Amino acid sequence: MENKKIALVTGGNKGIGLEIVRGLLRAGCRVYLGAREAAKGQQAAADLAPEGEVQFLELDLASQASLAAAAAQLQREEGHLDILLNNAGINAAGDGLPSTAAVRSVEEALQTNFLGTLAVTQAFLPLVRLAAAGRIVNVSSPLGSLTLSSQNDWGLLGYSASKAALNMLTIQLAHELRDTAIKVNSAAPGYTATDLNGFAGTDTPAQGAAEAIRLALLPADGPTGTTSSATGPLPW
Repeated sequence: MENKKIALVTGGNKGIGLEIVRGLLRAGCRVYLGAREAAKGQQAAADLAPEGEVQFLELDLASQASLAAAAAQLQREEGHLDILLNNAGINAAGDGLPSTAAVRSVEEALQTNFLGTLAVTQAFLPLVRLAAAGRIVNVSSPLGSLTLSSQNDWGLLGYSASKAALNMLTIQLAHELRDTAIKVNSAAPGYTATDLNGFAGTDTPAQGAAEAIRLALLPADGPTGTTSSATGPLPW
C-alpha cells in the first residue's frame, strides 16, 4: 500500500521553494508545487517531474477564494496533508530603515509574508490535522529574530517585521497544537542567492532549502515551536 507523505510547498516555482520541492521529492514525498502564476508553476512542475511525483497547485496567498479552491482540490485528491511548507514571500521595493521605509512597502511585506502565510495555514490546517503526524514549516529569516536584529544594522523594517510576525505564528500555533502530533517550526535559510536580494546571497538555493526540508521530515521525537538554520537553533 502506498504511504508516501503528501506535501504542499508555497512559492515552489523558483529559488528556495523550487529546491524544497526537489528535496522533498527525493525524500519520497508526493509534492504539490504551489504557485500564483499557472504558467510558471506548471513549467516548474514539468522540470521537476523526473525527480518524482509532483503536481502544480494554483494558489494565491492574497485570495481566499483561491486558497479555498486549492484546499478543496487537495481534499478531493489526497484526503489529508502531511507537510505544509510555507515558503512564499517577498522583499518589497521601497523597504528600508524606519525613518525612510515606504509605509506601503512595509504593508506589502506584512500582507504577503505574514498575513498571506496565516491565510494559507488556516486554509490547509484541517487537512494537516487529518495526517498521522503533520508538519508545518514556516520559512523565516535571521532578520526576523529580535535578538539578532538588535545586534545588526540590517535596516529592512518591513521584511524583518514580517518575519518576526511569522515567528510569532510559529510559536503560537505550536502551542495551540501542543497536544497533537503536529509539529510547527520556523526555518531560516540564511543569505541565499535568490531574486529577493538580486542574487547577491552567498548560499545556493539548495543550501537555503536544507533546513526547511529537515524540519518537514522531523521524526516523532523532533522539536516544535523552534526557529533554526542549517547551523543550529536561532534566538527569537
